[in-house]
Amino acid sequence: MSGADTVPVVLVTGALGAGKTTFINGLLAGDHGRALAAVVNDFGAINIDESLLSAGGRPVYGLKNGCICCSLQGDLLRTIRLVLSIGRPLHGIVIEASGVSDPRGILEALLDPVLGEAIRLDSIVAVVDAEEHDAGDPLWQAQLRLADFVVVSKAEAAGPDAVRALGERLAGMGKQVVFGTSADDGVPPEVLFSGLARDRHLPPRAGDPHLDDGNFVTCEWMAAAPVALDRFQSVIQQLAPALVRAKGLLSVRGRAEGSYVFQLVGRRASLQRAPRPVEGVEIVLIGRTGNFDAAAARALLERELGD
Repeated sequence: MSGADTVPVVLVTGALGAGKTTFINGLLAGDHGRALAAVVNDFGAINIDESLLSAGGRPVYGLKNGCICCSLQGDLLRTIRLVLSIGRPLHGIVIEASGVSDPRGILEALLDPVLGEAIRLDSIVAVVDAEEHDAGDPLWQAQLRLADFVVVSKAEAAGPDAVRALGERLAGMGKQVVFGTSADDGVPPEVLFSGLARDRHLPPRAGDPHLDDGNFVTCEWMAAAPVALDRFQSVIQQLAPALVRAKGLLSVRGRAEGSYVFQLVGRRASLQRAPRPVEGVEIVLIGRTGNFDAAAARALLERELGD
């Protein structure tokens, strides 16, 4: 297969809660005429991101704009081969790297010479939260090190001074091509899928420790019945100091009855109406090893919300 016939791939990296799913969702829904596939590599057994990117539960299924979505399930090469075999026109694949691991592992898989006959890696995008990021974190640095482009999210919440400081920090790292997330300053698809994939080589680890999800602890919890909003908020307030990220889908009973998407990043939390009906609760809590007690969190959830 010639370079012109290979399917272009965009790899999206970024820390937990940086906005990767929102960025990918915007790309899938964009008015660009491309049939895209999204491969989601979520952290934790409950794949909340896949739920947000889709409205179905099958391994491969249709999305708006003729897109498809597939869960990574730990085997990137198998998943990409599955996506390529669906027999539908495909103009690009977007892969979401886990927010808790060095994307180098995905890059290694994408550089597989056999897979290279069918795909090409056009670009790597790092999504950075303008307000909630740790520039001294080796994982954050590893994610930025690989990026061709940087997308700065949540700039309005951070304010102009914080955005300016982040821009200077990125420039100091050699990251000159920076975009926002609004319609006015977002990344044009023709930039991501440029057809000008550069000759990529794996960069040295620069002495980094082995970066994987061993740095984090996850707690997945599910319930079949709706929950009272005030009790849910009380539980989250108790758990929040030990969390770096939380996300979930929940059905609420009582005055605020309905289906919601819950998001927590650092000190920020939000609850928005879900794009589809939800039964019960599916939630993932993520904290740093040594700071977050997953067993205690699960016990609290069962005690307060499990009835």
